[in-house]
Amino acid sequence: MHENYVQAYYDAITKKQVIVGKWIRKLYKKIVTGIKDGTYNYDGEKADKAIKFIENFCHHSEGRNDLLKLELWQKALVACIFGVINPVTGNRQFKEVFLLVARKNGKTLLAAAIMAYMAFVDGEYGAKCYCLAPKLDQAELCYEAFYQIVKSDDELDSISKRRRSDIYIACYNTSVKKIAFNSKKSDGFNPSFVLCDEMEAWPGEAGLKQYNVMDSAFGARKQPLMMSTSTAGYENDGIFDELMRRATAWLNGASDETSFLPFLYMIDDTEQWFSKEELMKSNPNMDVSVSWENFYVEEIKKAKNSPKKKTEFLMKYCNIKQNRSIAWLEYQDVARMILLDKNEQPLSLKLEDFRHCYCVGGIDLSRVVDLTAASIVIERNDINYVFEQFFMPQARFYRAIEEEKVPYDIYRQTGILMISGENQVDYRDVFKWFCNLIKVYKIYPLKVGYDRYSAQYLIQDMKTAGFHMDDVYQGTNLTPILHQFEGDVKDGKYCIGNNYLLQQHLLNVAVDINLNDSRMKPVKIDQYSHIDGAVAIFDALAVKSKFHNEIGKQLKNIGK
Repeated sequence: MHENYVQAYYDAITKKQVIVGKWIRKLYKKIVTGIKDGTYNYDGEKADKAIKFIENFCHHSEGRNDLLKLELWQKALVACIFGVINPVTGNRQFKEVFLLVARKNGKTLLAAAIMAYMAFVDGEYGAKCYCLAPKLDQAELCYEAFYQIVKSDDELDSISKRRRSDIYIACYNTSVKKIAFNSKKSDGFNPSFVLCDEMEAWPGEAGLKQYNVMDSAFGARKQPLMMSTSTAGYENDGIFDELMRRATAWLNGASDETSFLPFLYMIDDTEQWFSKEELMKSNPNMDVSVSWENFYVEEIKKAKNSPKKKTEFLMKYCNIKQNRSIAWLEYQDVARMILLDKNEQPLSLKLEDFRHCYCVGGIDLSRVVDLTAASIVIERNDINYVFEQFFMPQARFYRAIEEEKVPYDIYRQTGILMISGENQVDYRDVFKWFCNLIKVYKIYPLKVGYDRYSAQYLIQDMKTAGFHMDDVYQGTNLTPILHQFEGDVKDGKYCIGNNYLLQQHLLNVAVDINLNDSRMKPVKIDQYSHIDGAVAIFDALAVKSKFHNEIGKQLKNIGK
């Protein structure tokens, strides 16, 4: 009988025998629940095979040379990777693994041991394993850790040969190689395993491109694995931030990804960054590999006396960036914004039901060749009803359906999306939509917020028509708006009818949070996502807040 280390770790978490942060708790709840309800299968034999290989063949190489003894959190991690199986294909469920854990918790050695399993035991003949980093000397760290594992075991060493550019295992026709960024040459690779070490140091656009190129090269492999390890760092808007946004979105239930497995060991309360209990959340190997008394206590003393050292401590030992980027709203909260009838079927909102109401409006014009959103927010009986109209040019319409896998054709049929213009959005359609609110439905937008980069002729036309326009800077000034909106959504004070396109835009929102002042701004979950619909709401709420003393009573729509 094989022990289920995933269940054992989750039991230890729920019984508070181990202390973890909210993201790890959410992860193991999802995995354990998925195994129970049949979303996943769990194969204890496959999990144990990987764990036993690591504990019987992989040695430490710095400061000691004994065999690696996995802690429960590490066994659970390995079991999730190799033991959680897709019930349809019979293959491993997860092909992307993201391990965020504080410095000195053995992440590089663990990743190198997993790479050794992939090279020697996994069963992929002709496997190609890569240690990838921006520069060769950075890739050398995990490559050398792998080589030391090989050298420390006679059996592994006897079938391996270190050549000038790789380590070759002839009996499996398998090679392990270190490589630096070169996305053009990477197009010809056929990787079975890629170890991306120290992701926090991968520079912006280059890191994103390299990661995506390697990930897309997995197509010919049956059970490929991309493993990324990291602590928090200084790089912004790169692959680290994207992985964090994707990870937190999936853990919040706001993403339908199925092959991504994020382990986010980080503290929850930045105000308690110096407490042992909080630091155990980001340092699962505390008092195993590093002593609380002999190391962390001294580092905390230094950090308390130096703002620079405190920032460094928060990043490297708490996994909190200066500017954090995480997914924002939880799926279940956004799902409750959909209007349902007594049979749990979605219902659309009808403008005619809100005749003679006052509202605020928002416009997010985005790029003229893509998607534009216009919204109004009508408050009645303490509920905020959101009407949102999307506009897309004809030339983009069918291409967007194919590229984004979004059913824009269905949204067009339901009226949520309007085809506007041939190659770019005709903003006269946006103007007409607002005009019709007044002419047809007697709904009066008292203020309309817009992105200051919007097309000025549209803004001028609306001003000329009598609309009170106000520009909104979409930066950290939105912090109080975002906090209020999040709280109201959790309290069930928003309704969006059956606008599932708007729902997806809300789920695509992540927030960048500044560590110093906790101010935040909305950003996209990833570079391909749309948040235009959400931003249009924020523009509306920004003017509602700004002019509250002037229009607040009218917006209550008492008796209407």
